[in-house]
Amino acid sequence: MEENRQPNTWYLLIVVFTLTVATPTTGSVNCQTSSLRYPFGFSDGYPIRFNCSKKTGDAEIGEFVVEEVTNANIYVKIPPICKRDILKIEQLFLENLAPSNSRNIILVQGCKEQSSDCLIRTRFVEDRLNISRCKSPVSCLHGATTMADVMSIGDVVNSSGCKYWFSSITPQSTNSKSQGGSMNLGRLRLDWWLKERCDNNNTTCSDNATCTNVKLPNGGFGHRCTCLQGFRGNAFTVHGGCRLVGKRKGVHKLIVLATGGVLIGVVSLIAILVVAYINHHKRSASSSKTSMANRLLSELDGNSSVPFYTYKEIEKATDNFSEKNKLGTGAYGTVYAGEFQNMSWVAIKRLRRKDSKSIDQVANEIKLLSTVSHPNLVRLLGCCISQGEPFLVYEFMPNGTLSQHLQHERGHTPLSWPLRLAIASQTANAIAHLHSSMNPPIYHRDIKSSNILLDYEFNSKISDFGLSRLGMSTDFDASHISTAPQGTPGYLDPQYHQDFQLSDKSDVYSFGVVLIEIISGFKVIDFTRSYTEVNLASLALDRIGRGLVVDIIDPCLKADNDPEMFASVQNVAELAFRCLSFHRNMRPTMIEVTEDLQRIKLMYFGPATMNSI
Repeated sequence: MEENRQPNTWYLLIVVFTLTVATPTTGSVNCQTSSLRYPFGFSDGYPIRFNCSKKTGDAEIGEFVVEEVTNANIYVKIPPICKRDILKIEQLFLENLAPSNSRNIILVQGCKEQSSDCLIRTRFVEDRLNISRCKSPVSCLHGATTMADVMSIGDVVNSSGCKYWFSSITPQSTNSKSQGGSMNLGRLRLDWWLKERCDNNNTTCSDNATCTNVKLPNGGFGHRCTCLQGFRGNAFTVHGGCRLVGKRKGVHKLIVLATGGVLIGVVSLIAILVVAYINHHKRSASSSKTSMANRLLSELDGNSSVPFYTYKEIEKATDNFSEKNKLGTGAYGTVYAGEFQNMSWVAIKRLRRKDSKSIDQVANEIKLLSTVSHPNLVRLLGCCISQGEPFLVYEFMPNGTLSQHLQHERGHTPLSWPLRLAIASQTANAIAHLHSSMNPPIYHRDIKSSNILLDYEFNSKISDFGLSRLGMSTDFDASHISTAPQGTPGYLDPQYHQDFQLSDKSDVYSFGVVLIEIISGFKVIDFTRSYTEVNLASLALDRIGRGLVVDIIDPCLKADNDPEMFASVQNVAELAFRCLSFHRNMRPTMIEVTEDLQRIKLMYFGPATMNSI
């Protein structure tokens, strides 16, 4: 009887796994199978009415397919087309909806002035959207001229001076149930609203719902209603209002909800974790490398926030690790752009070594990143262990690394001083959060410009936590004493060579080197410089100490023609000088560094501008 029972169990597991993984979480809104809540509908009487495609049955706005509808946004598909008339975008400016003024990147052609600050890496977009087939250059539309939440048709059609609309790029919906990356190619985000602003007399929103104002380009306001946390249903007074979410009643209830799409993500995650664990457990008897993977799985048992992927999924997502998808190679591995089914782009790191040290780094990074959250720390979206080979899946950062921009790699344009200052401040704030807001504190131990990633708006995100350690643990045990110090040459705390102990002040030193990179654009280690100046920190300490900051300022900044910029650069250089002190107790804390950078920003931008940043 036992032998007959086991195959049925496997069959049930495979069926559940197949159904949950194959069910799309995004795609398109179908007129007949999709359930939309007020104010959306397919007939007269709904404030926001979609059309139905006669060919596909998909919801459409004008000629554009609706892919997703959330409490705040509508996402539509924008196929890349060369020389599409710019006037086509007028279909997406209606009485109750318009393209969002933030985070949308509209790709245009035939403009009077070509945008020089396009926010997406050109090569990446060219490969995926096949831009090379267009004879006319493709660039980014300049920013809107209003402070409204949504775009003005005048900004896009009239003020832009562009003839054609090629496509659009937007971040992934925060409501998406997939663990996707940070951007979607060929997609546009619309904001929606109903007439009039929120006020005490507004009876549109139901009980247990909040009202949000939407600022319109004409100076007026619209509003949206959203159910409070713990409630679901219709946030408007019509059609039932918001209802308290009931407790789950057993496994049968869970399966019913899952088939309705509410818990597809949870069931998918459980199925993936179960299958991944079984696969690794089956191979453990014949492979010592896989036993290390099993150890990792055991250590991470119960951490449902980190999905496990199979090797086949990773291989398919990266197009078999093609050169076309390669984003860069570092000391610990190679990073590829990847795309899972029904998900946005992600970054997949393939670690170089297949040994216990790599497994330990993966386990360390997962455990640390699953306990900390900060807008300037990169999000870990998943991992894979196959035959002892580890992979990590992160949110995709379309603008590469800070190092690539400072070194002008891959055609990156030089960063302006305001942008460099903002990146420095954001990065310092994230490190200070690790040191001071976490208990116990976390020391990154590998702060460098190539570990500072930039998103579609050039916000910084710190990555690579494989070497990080909790402050309560010591680095003085046998596993960490080494003649090859943990970290990267040029960024490493010089006192480490004396006592082999890393602390919060070690991160301060590394960040000081990053500040010098931001100022100078110089390489951290450069053997073409004189032997006393091969190390950038040594070069900077000499020049700043002798009052010759001008010798290390990046010529691209043209600070010699701007006294206010020069003074700001000088202030950052003096802060970096303190961070690079040989003795740890002479260096500031990261909280002090963050406060100093905030003061420097205030002096440079002024109070009025700072309030809007």
